[in-house]
Formats: sequence, C-alpha cells, structure tokens
Amino acid sequence: MIRNAVPADLDAIAALHAEARASYYRGHIADELFDSPAEHARMRGGWEAGIGRGAVLCAERDGTVAGVAASREIDGVMHLTQFHVDPARWRAGIGTELHAACVASWRRAGVTTVRLEVFAHNTRAQRFYARQGWSPDPDEPRSGNHLVLRLVLNG
Repeated sequence: MIRNAVPADLDAIAALHAEARASYYRGHIADELFDSPAEHARMRGGWEAGIGRGAVLCAERDGTVAGVAASREIDGVMHLTQFHVDPARWRAGIGTELHAACVASWRRAGVTTVRLEVFAHNTRAQRFYARQGWSPDPDEPRSGNHLVLRLVLNG
C-alpha cells in the first residue's frame, strides 16, 4: 500500500533512511557525514518538515514502512529529494510501486519535468532510475559527488 506519511511514521522513516544511506555511502565517504547524531537530527528534521507539507509518500508492507519518497519544488523545478527502500526488501517491487505513485502525483499536479541527485557510487540506484525512464540532466549532469538525473513526464 502506498499512502501519505503521517507524523506517527517519523521514527520508522528516519530509521529506514539511515539504514538506506549507510548501504550506499559507507566505504565511500566518512561515516560522520551520514551516520552522526547531528546528521540524523538534521535528516529527521527534514522528514518532519516534509510530512508537515504533505510531501512524503510511504510504501507500507505488513504494517511496516518499507519505502519512502519525498519531493518538492526548488526554484520552479520539481525535485525527487528522497527515495529509499528498506535494503532488506530490495528487488521486491516496492521501489517500482512507490516511484509510480510519485509519477502519478506529479502528473496530477501538472508537473512535466522532475530532477534528482543520486550518489555517483550508487550504481544500483542508477540502474533503478534508468529503468524508470530517468536520464542524465543535459543542463547539469553532475553536482559534487552526485549525478543529476531528469525525468520528463509525457501525458
């Protein structure tokens, strides 16, 4: 089931996010940049704000948050700012279902182009996004150690 996140989901979302980030950052950047109390507090605050704006979708399986996505407009362009699936549940269709819900939401809002940044070493995520129709952003293909991808929504 895909649904809007509610404040009661915050702990589960924060934990899922921390675990997912560790799966692709560990060994590539210093742990304190993604796995410190200050970073966990910053990310939790971001999720809390997103939930408050109604901008967070959850994929729920067996009564548990198994995936989460957040998007928002930045400088007039929609951005998929967060997209995570519980690593223990990868390859179970959760990401595909969650992504489809994001696309449907953007289409309802009249969005035609969406951007995201994906860690350059996270090739698993890059393959997932390519299967969903994302391609390198021709205007800005890279931002620091992240690749910038763009999705053009048709119809």
